[in-house]
Amino acid sequence: MKAKKVLFITTEIAPFVTENDHSLMGRVLPQSIQDCGHEIRTFSPKWGTINERRNQLHEVIRLSGMNLIIDETDHPLIIKVASLPSARMQIYFIDNDDYFMKRGILTDKEGKEYTDNGERAIFYARGVLETVKKLGWTPDIIHCYGWAAALAPLYIKRAYNDEPSFRDTKVVMEVSPKEFNLDLGVDNARLVEYKGVKYDDIKDICATSYGHTELEKIGVKFSDGVIIEKPEVDASIVDYAKTLGLPVLAPVEGGDFKQAYSDFYETL
Repeated sequence: MKAKKVLFITTEIAPFVTENDHSLMGRVLPQSIQDCGHEIRTFSPKWGTINERRNQLHEVIRLSGMNLIIDETDHPLIIKVASLPSARMQIYFIDNDDYFMKRGILTDKEGKEYTDNGERAIFYARGVLETVKKLGWTPDIIHCYGWAAALAPLYIKRAYNDEPSFRDTKVVMEVSPKEFNLDLGVDNARLVEYKGVKYDDIKDICATSYGHTELEKIGVKFSDGVIIEKPEVDASIVDYAKTLGLPVLAPVEGGDFKQAYSDFYETL
């Protein structure tokens, strides 16, 4: 097996956020792939619930400083980093006052789902890709995991396809069970436009609704392979991947998922 460079764009990672199935997978998966002999880089949004002092996050000045324009508004991109010494891992965090600081992952303090989760996904995906460019790192595989990472494949294939860092990269979308129920609205979907990305690229998916399922279908559409995290994943997403003729890895239960995932990368 040839060692690969694998970039993980995750939605949440324990122990930086509360432990749940998703955050634990976000923590274990990169380490497991690293243990298989691959070189990794891992990104997460810097959710407002993350305690920077306790987790020893610090800003990386040389990577921060640019603005990302979404809906004609400038949003400063801030990059922070922290280490997990026990796992020999460094985690890069994408931060911004408007989208992440003092805000939870899916809902506010009253339990209301955020109406701008689509914009947050846009900022996160573009922020990761701009940071990887600055790092001068060229991944062989980009593994996108969860709703917040679901727009990254679209931008990789349409906006960054000529960038040396991503030109020959294979993209994997790992889809997960539904995490939020709110329809973000078709107008929100139009905000994805940037460089080579046009609304027409995703109109077939979100012409009538735009929520968790549609976000992950967009991720699937622009990926080279799809991993189904659990049997509870929306069946329409699985069916959609199959209609596109994409390689699909079924949920790995009771087995060695790290070897299954590593082997799946080799098929792309």
